[in-house]
Amino acid sequence: MQQWDDSKPIYLQLRDTVVHRILVGSLSEGEPIPSVRQVAAEEKVNPITVSKAYQLLVDVGLVEKKRGLGMFVTEGAQELALQQERTQFVEEEWPAIVARLAALGLKLEDLPAPQIAGESA
Repeated sequence: MQQWDDSKPIYLQLRDTVVHRILVGSLSEGEPIPSVRQVAAEEKVNPITVSKAYQLLVDVGLVEKKRGLGMFVTEGAQELALQQERTQFVEEEWPAIVARLAALGLKLEDLPAPQIAGESA
């Protein structure tokens, strides 16, 4: 069961979880995603909350409904999710990081080089 962050609506956290799973490949293109009822039961949330999260995924083209079969990850979803997440980061998250750096009197060159998973030092 997932730990919920009180600062963000649960349906957005559920959406983010599915997007993350698509990005890392644990949900592949063409693969069914867990049913609304299954997720609601496992996460102990209202099915309407799960439906709302899934509808957001349909709206951006990451998931498609197949009548009578369920919901499936669309072809090209991983690349689309990557593009969408990059855009969100650059437009929404990065300006906040830059503002925080400025407020702290830091410049990018003042920061230590990050260790990225999979890279050796």
